[in-house]
Amino acid sequence: MGKTSLLLFTLLLFTACTPKLNQISSPINHSQKAKELQKANILNNKGVHAYQKKEYNKAITYYLKSIAIKEYLLGKEDLNTATSYNNIGLIYKQTREYKKAFAYLNKALQVRKRVLGNSNSKTAESYNNLGTLYATMGESDKAIKFTNKTIEIKHNIIQRERGDVAISYTNLAVLEEIRGNNVASIQYHMKALKINKETFGEEHALTQNNYKNIAQLYFALQQYEKAKEFASHITKDETILEDINIVEPYIQ
Repeated sequence: MGKTSLLLFTLLLFTACTPKLNQISSPINHSQKAKELQKANILNNKGVHAYQKKEYNKAITYYLKSIAIKEYLLGKEDLNTATSYNNIGLIYKQTREYKKAFAYLNKALQVRKRVLGNSNSKTAESYNNLGTLYATMGESDKAIKFTNKTIEIKHNIIQRERGDVAISYTNLAVLEEIRGNNVASIQYHMKALKINKETFGEEHALTQNNYKNIAQLYFALQQYEKAKEFASHITKDETILEDINIVEPYIQ
């Protein structure tokens, strides 16, 4: 057989024995993806059930299978996948496989930080889980560091939520003023004032704005002494309303 014929034969043989690339990398359709994700959820639930029965090795097997499906279909940066990282990390903590526990808990933390940011309850959960892991391992300094980070995030979340409540009270106050109900408007401004003082302090623009509005409303009601009382707390010439918006009511 000539060199040309031998080369052609080799190429044909290689082509026949090599799987087609488009068959391997062809995208999974929506129906198949849904079915596989359902399978991952079933495996996850079996893992939870095994964990509750303290059958940790069996739980790990189920979780690893579930994670493999999620990583393939959703990717390693998906929050659903991160939840599975977190859960299997906690199981490895129970089995005292601390290196594996850290690897998975840290994976969950990194995904949550990138996707949700550093001021989210899920991120706080990851910091807390790593803190308890370090405590179990006897690494007190690291445990304290991560636990303090958990507290810091949760404190910021509470502060932000309280601020949102105050904004909602201020929105209601504005709406009541538009309706001509100044007494109700004052009551809502007072509720917002209480929260803003405790959360942000006396000098904050939102707190100052509450004082200003209450003083103006009392003046409109010709209650001049009360208007003077609240006006005396205004220490800034201008207050800013940048964080306050009138929101549409929920439709039920």
